Amino acid sequence: MSRILLCSSNENIRAKWFAALKATHKLHQASMPDEVRVILKSYPMDIVLLHRAMIDMDTMSAMCLQKADACKLFLLSDRPKDEEGLRFLQLGGMGYANTYIAPGRLRTAVQVIASGSVWVGQSLMQKLIERTARSEGNDRQQPAGQSIFEDLSKREYQIAALVAEGLGNPAIAEQLDITERTVKAHLGHIYAKTNIKGRLNLALLFNKNS
Repeated sequence: MSRILLCSSNENIRAKWFAALKATHKLHQASMPDEVRVILKSYPMDIVLLHRAMIDMDTMSAMCLQKADACKLFLLSDRPKDEEGLRFLQLGGMGYANTYIAPGRLRTAVQVIASGSVWVGQSLMQKLIERTARSEGNDRQQPAGQSIFEDLSKREYQIAALVAEGLGNPAIAEQLDITERTVKAHLGHIYAKTNIKGRLNLALLFNKNS
Protein backbone atom coordinates (compact mmCIF):
# COMPACT_ATOMS: atom_id res chain seq x y z
CA MET A 1 0.00 0.00 0.00
CA SER A 2 1.57 3.27 -1.16
CA ARG A 3 1.66 6.35 1.05
CA ILE A 4 0.36 9.29 -1.02
CA LEU A 5 0.20 13.01 -0.33
CA LEU A 6 -2.68 14.90 -1.99
CA CYS A 7 -1.76 18.55 -2.48
CA SER A 8 -4.34 21.13 -3.53
CA SER A 9 -5.76 24.32 -2.05
CA ASN A 10 -9.12 23.26 -3.51
CA GLU A 11 -10.95 21.06 -1.01
CA ASN A 12 -13.25 19.61 -3.68
CA ILE A 13 -10.32 18.45 -5.78
CA ARG A 14 -8.64 16.81 -2.80
CA ALA A 15 -11.95 15.11 -1.98
CA LYS A 16 -12.22 13.79 -5.54
CA TRP A 17 -8.70 12.36 -5.46
CA PHE A 18 -9.26 10.98 -1.96
CA ALA A 19 -12.44 9.15 -2.99
CA ALA A 20 -10.65 7.57 -5.95
CA LEU A 21 -7.62 6.34 -3.97
CA LYS A 22 -8.76 5.76 -0.38
CA ALA A 23 -9.49 2.05 -0.80
CA THR A 24 -6.01 1.09 -1.95
CA HIS A 25 -3.59 3.66 -0.50
CA LYS A 26 -2.69 5.44 2.72
CA LEU A 27 -3.50 9.10 2.09
CA HIS A 28 -2.39 12.42 3.57
CA GLN A 29 -3.54 15.88 2.51
CA ALA A 30 -2.00 19.35 2.23
CA SER A 31 -3.66 22.61 1.25
CA MET A 32 -0.65 24.97 1.12
CA PRO A 33 2.95 24.70 -0.17
CA ASP A 34 4.39 25.22 3.33
CA GLU A 35 2.20 22.40 4.61
CA VAL A 36 3.56 20.15 1.86
CA ARG A 37 7.13 20.84 2.98
CA VAL A 38 6.32 20.12 6.64
CA ILE A 39 4.57 16.84 5.85
CA LEU A 40 7.38 15.66 3.55
CA LYS A 41 9.90 16.32 6.30
CA SER A 42 7.82 14.40 8.83
CA TYR A 43 6.56 11.43 6.82
CA PRO A 44 8.14 9.40 4.00
CA MET A 45 5.84 9.55 0.97
CA ASP A 46 5.84 7.27 -2.05
CA ILE A 47 3.92 9.62 -4.36
CA VAL A 48 2.92 13.28 -4.21
CA LEU A 49 -0.06 14.47 -6.27
CA LEU A 50 0.54 18.17 -6.93
CA HIS A 51 -2.24 20.47 -8.12
CA ARG A 52 -0.55 22.85 -10.59
CA ALA A 53 -2.78 25.73 -9.46
CA MET A 54 -1.32 25.46 -5.96
CA ILE A 55 2.34 25.96 -6.85
CA ASP A 56 4.29 28.30 -9.11
CA MET A 57 6.85 27.10 -11.63
CA ASP A 58 9.85 27.91 -9.41
CA THR A 59 8.43 25.88 -6.51
CA MET A 60 7.61 23.02 -8.85
CA SER A 61 11.14 23.06 -10.28
CA ALA A 62 12.69 23.15 -6.81
CA MET A 63 10.62 20.16 -5.67
CA CYS A 64 11.66 18.20 -8.75
CA LEU A 65 15.33 19.04 -8.28
CA GLN A 66 15.15 18.05 -4.61
CA LYS A 67 13.17 14.93 -5.61
CA ALA A 68 10.89 15.70 -2.65
CA ASP A 69 12.85 13.33 -0.44
CA ALA A 70 13.02 10.76 -3.25
CA CYS A 71 9.25 10.35 -3.61
CA LYS A 72 7.60 10.32 -7.05
CA LEU A 73 5.94 13.55 -8.20
CA PHE A 74 2.67 13.57 -10.16
CA LEU A 75 1.57 16.99 -11.45
CA LEU A 76 -2.10 17.55 -12.29
CA SER A 77 -3.17 20.67 -14.19
CA ASP A 78 -6.60 22.18 -14.84
CA ARG A 79 -5.40 23.00 -18.36
CA PRO A 80 -2.61 20.58 -19.27
CA LYS A 81 -0.03 21.89 -21.73
CA ASP A 82 2.34 19.53 -23.51
CA GLU A 83 5.36 21.83 -23.13
CA GLU A 84 4.77 22.18 -19.39
CA GLY A 85 4.43 18.41 -19.12
CA LEU A 86 7.66 17.89 -21.03
CA ARG A 87 9.50 20.30 -18.77
CA PHE A 88 8.13 18.58 -15.68
CA LEU A 89 9.24 15.15 -16.91
CA GLN A 90 12.66 16.51 -17.87
CA LEU A 91 13.03 17.80 -14.32
CA GLY A 92 12.35 14.33 -12.98
CA GLY A 93 8.58 14.23 -12.52
CA MET A 94 6.88 10.87 -12.99
CA GLY A 95 3.39 11.86 -14.15
CA TYR A 96 1.41 14.67 -15.77
CA ALA A 97 -2.35 14.68 -16.30
CA ASN A 98 -5.59 16.64 -16.11
CA THR A 99 -6.71 17.61 -12.62
CA TYR A 100 -10.13 16.11 -13.34
CA ILE A 101 -8.87 12.76 -14.58
CA ALA A 102 -11.50 10.02 -14.16
CA PRO A 103 -11.23 8.05 -10.88
CA GLY A 104 -10.41 4.77 -12.62
CA ARG A 105 -7.68 6.37 -14.72
CA LEU A 106 -6.29 8.11 -11.64
CA ARG A 107 -5.98 4.76 -9.87
CA THR A 108 -4.25 3.30 -12.94
CA ALA A 109 -1.92 6.31 -13.20
CA VAL A 110 -0.91 6.01 -9.54
CA GLN A 111 -0.30 2.28 -9.97
CA VAL A 112 1.91 2.92 -13.00
CA ILE A 113 3.88 5.65 -11.22
CA ALA A 114 4.26 3.52 -8.09
CA SER A 115 5.85 0.81 -10.25
CA GLY A 116 8.50 3.29 -11.40
CA SER A 117 7.03 4.03 -14.83
CA VAL A 118 5.86 7.35 -16.29
CA TRP A 119 2.22 8.36 -16.80
CA VAL A 120 1.11 11.17 -19.13
CA GLY A 121 -1.97 12.13 -21.14
CA GLN A 122 -2.56 10.93 -24.69
CA SER A 123 -1.39 14.10 -26.48
CA LEU A 124 1.88 14.35 -24.57
CA MET A 125 2.38 10.61 -24.84
CA GLN A 126 2.25 10.78 -28.63
CA LYS A 127 4.75 13.66 -28.68
CA LEU A 128 7.17 11.75 -26.44
CA ILE A 129 6.85 8.60 -28.53
CA GLU A 130 7.35 10.48 -31.79
CA ARG A 131 10.36 12.33 -30.38
CA THR A 132 11.91 9.07 -29.18
CA ALA A 133 11.24 7.37 -32.50
CA ARG A 134 12.95 10.20 -34.39
CA SER A 135 15.98 10.15 -32.10
CA GLU A 136 16.37 6.38 -32.37
CA GLY A 137 15.66 6.14 -36.09
CA ASN A 138 12.94 4.15 -37.80
CA ASP A 139 14.92 1.18 -39.15
CA ARG A 140 14.23 -1.57 -36.65
CA GLN A 141 14.97 -5.26 -36.66
CA GLN A 142 14.07 -7.96 -34.18
CA PRO A 143 16.55 -7.48 -31.32
CA ALA A 144 19.26 -10.13 -31.22
CA GLY A 145 19.75 -12.34 -28.18
CA GLN A 146 17.67 -12.09 -25.05
CA SER A 147 14.90 -9.49 -25.30
CA ILE A 148 11.72 -8.80 -23.39
CA PHE A 149 10.04 -8.78 -26.81
CA GLU A 150 11.22 -12.20 -28.00
CA ASP A 151 8.07 -14.01 -26.84
CA LEU A 152 5.74 -11.80 -28.84
CA SER A 153 3.93 -13.21 -31.83
CA LYS A 154 4.64 -11.69 -35.25
CA ARG A 155 1.46 -9.61 -35.07
CA GLU A 156 2.16 -8.47 -31.52
CA TYR A 157 5.66 -7.42 -32.53
CA GLN A 158 4.25 -5.47 -35.49
CA ILE A 159 1.87 -3.61 -33.19
CA ALA A 160 4.61 -2.87 -30.65
CA ALA A 161 6.74 -1.44 -33.48
CA LEU A 162 3.90 0.77 -34.70
CA VAL A 163 3.23 2.01 -31.16
CA ALA A 164 6.93 2.88 -30.95
CA GLU A 165 6.58 4.93 -34.14
CA GLY A 166 3.88 7.02 -32.48
CA LEU A 167 0.78 5.56 -34.14
CA GLY A 168 -2.49 5.50 -32.22
CA ASN A 169 -4.86 2.53 -32.20
CA PRO A 170 -7.03 3.77 -35.11
CA ALA A 171 -3.98 4.26 -37.34
CA ILE A 172 -2.56 0.85 -36.37
CA ALA A 173 -5.90 -0.81 -37.11
CA GLU A 174 -6.07 0.85 -40.52
CA GLN A 175 -2.49 -0.02 -41.44
CA LEU A 176 -2.85 -3.69 -40.45
CA ASP A 177 -6.45 -3.96 -41.71
CA ILE A 178 -7.79 -5.11 -38.34
CA THR A 179 -10.26 -3.61 -35.86
CA GLU A 180 -9.35 -1.27 -33.01
CA ARG A 181 -10.74 -3.88 -30.64
CA THR A 182 -8.22 -6.38 -32.01
CA VAL A 183 -5.41 -3.85 -31.57
CA LYS A 184 -6.43 -3.35 -27.93
CA ALA A 185 -6.52 -7.12 -27.37
CA HIS A 186 -3.02 -7.53 -28.82
CA LEU A 187 -1.75 -4.67 -26.66
CA GLY A 188 -3.16 -6.42 -23.59
CA HIS A 189 -1.21 -9.56 -24.53
CA ILE A 190 1.94 -7.50 -25.14
CA TYR A 191 1.72 -5.85 -21.72
CA ALA A 192 1.14 -9.21 -20.05
CA LYS A 193 4.05 -10.94 -21.82
CA THR A 194 6.56 -8.12 -21.30
CA ASN A 195 5.35 -6.92 -17.88
CA ILE A 196 5.32 -3.37 -19.28
CA LYS A 197 2.73 -0.93 -17.96
CA GLY A 198 1.41 1.59 -20.44
CA ARG A 199 1.81 2.66 -24.04
CA LEU A 200 4.53 5.23 -23.40
CA ASN A 201 6.74 2.78 -21.53
CA LEU A 202 6.22 0.18 -24.27
CA ALA A 203 7.35 2.67 -26.91
CA LEU A 204 10.36 3.86 -24.94
CA LEU A 205 11.57 0.33 -24.18
CA PHE A 206 10.94 -0.88 -27.73
CA ASN A 207 12.96 2.00 -29.18
CA LYS A 208 15.74 1.39 -26.67
CA ASN A 209 15.92 -2.36 -27.37
CA SER A 210 15.50 -2.27 -31.14
